[in-house]
Amino acid sequence: MNNHDSHITSYALNFKVLLVLLILTTITILVIKLHLGAFTVAMALTLASVKTAIVLTYFMHLKFENLILRLMVGGVFLLFAIIIVITFIDYYFR
Repeated sequence: MNNHDSHITSYALNFKVLLVLLILTTITILVIKLHLGAFTVAMALTLASVKTAIVLTYFMHLKFENLILRLMVGGVFLLFAIIIVITFIDYYFR
């Protein structure tokens, strides 16, 4: 259990990731203020998923993990997307 590699990221990379997350948050706020109907919720959820992927990749060091763990996390995102699509379909037909 002691064969973990140390993954140290630079402050510059962390700052760039922070800037990207802040820009995406600003875009999310602007999209919500546009009042695009159901498309507003879809865009907000898409941007939230992108921000989540960025946090998982850089801050939780998922890019350094083995393939099976990355596939499991991808499966969770796929399941989340399927549930959201089913929810939108249910909402549309009510």
